[in-house]
Amino acid sequence: MAGEPAGSGAARMIAPPIPPQRERFPHLAALTGLRGVAAWFVVFYHARLSLTDWMPEGALAAAGQGYLAVDLFFMLSGFVMWLNYGPKLREQGLSGAKSFWWRRFARIWPLHLAVLGALVAFALLLLATGRDAANYPLAELPLHVLLVQNWGFTPELTWNHPAWSISTELGAYLLFPFAVLAARWESLRPLALVAGVVLCAALLHAVFLVAGAETLGDQITRLGLVRCVLQFGIGILLANLWLAWRGRKSALAVYAACLACGAALLLGAPETLLVPLAFATLLLALALDGGPLARLLSSRPLVWLGDASYATYLVHFPLLVALKLVAVGDDLQIAPAVFAAYLLVLLVLSGALYRWLEKPAQKWLNSRSPYATRRAVPAE
Repeated sequence: MAGEPAGSGAARMIAPPIPPQRERFPHLAALTGLRGVAAWFVVFYHARLSLTDWMPEGALAAAGQGYLAVDLFFMLSGFVMWLNYGPKLREQGLSGAKSFWWRRFARIWPLHLAVLGALVAFALLLLATGRDAANYPLAELPLHVLLVQNWGFTPELTWNHPAWSISTELGAYLLFPFAVLAARWESLRPLALVAGVVLCAALLHAVFLVAGAETLGDQITRLGLVRCVLQFGIGILLANLWLAWRGRKSALAVYAACLACGAALLLGAPETLLVPLAFATLLLALALDGGPLARLLSSRPLVWLGDASYATYLVHFPLLVALKLVAVGDDLQIAPAVFAAYLLVLLVLSGALYRWLEKPAQKWLNSRSPYATRRAVPAE
């Protein structure tokens, strides 16, 4: 056997097996750009009711659908988690779960805690000045610190409202290692993976139907966790579909499926069924495609927006609340110039937090992981 030294009369020394090299997947820049665009849709969604005096009706209608961007985030997260961590967890089994969980903690918790700390100071200032601080219940603060506030413990969104989705993502991260080992997803045929996507979307629709929820944005504190976990699962299935179909000219067919889902929505099909399917086909098409739309989303400005999107997502709502306190009158409307200034401040603050808080904190925590392994996992 090659590589095995042997000697007469001596014990044979068997060389240690060389661990298999996991494939390095290309960076799908279009998906990073898509995440950036989605984050800014959420920004306009939360601000839209204060822009009705001057924003065109069509733009307001589009902004009114911005709550659906989180569904795209959930799928993107499942997709990226599989590509970055699925093969590693497959090799290591549950022994690798602690390292994975630490890395996710390092990714999401430091910035969340920093924003939450700023809100605690803000809530104390409200109390000290006799203002209403009902949206900042101190009794619920431990749940927010631990990021479990949207696991069915609270009836309403409080503190930093958008962080509800980060709470549910934490639930998906905890389940992810078990999902990886539950089946050999990478060995399934594409038809079976497509069927899995449809089944997850149908199950999500059934849950919302039974709960009496007509849109994906209904009953967030009750349904948000299942909404995240099922769409995170769709992302895992899509990653395996991409692995099976990459290199083939499949993007046009997948775009056609996306358009079909969009047409069905316009004709009155239920949002809770068709939006997940539409987003699934869009995400897969962009991952497979190298055409104009993918190139646009891969442009440097949009990729930068995607890199800073977590900071944008977490900080935009507290910043909007502060803006309304100091620059909004009784009509609750934000003037165009004031709103433009808000967007600029948000853009700069997002970049600053990403560069000088989020990434350094992530690096610092990962360097001190008690579960560190020799082989680094690429950041996502």
